[in-house]
Amino acid sequence: MMAPLGKMLILLGIVIILIGLGLLFAQKIPYIGRLPGDIYVKKDNFTFYFPLGTCILISVLLSIIFWLFRK
Repeated sequence: MMAPLGKMLILLGIVIILIGLGLLFAQKIPYIGRLPGDIYVKKDNFTFYFPLGTCILISVLLSIIFWLFRK
């Protein structure tokens, strides 16, 4: 009964490690955060940034990865 919980915890740990590594190396990945479709508005005392293109790219990549693991 505890085996599925153990597997879920191991999987969660691996996911957290991968997210941490992604955050460490995010600065070295070119164009992340500067893709076409990213919204950036800068006024005098106001800056708005919404990485729409980056979010779509990450969503597509994660969908492909999860689709591959499901098979």
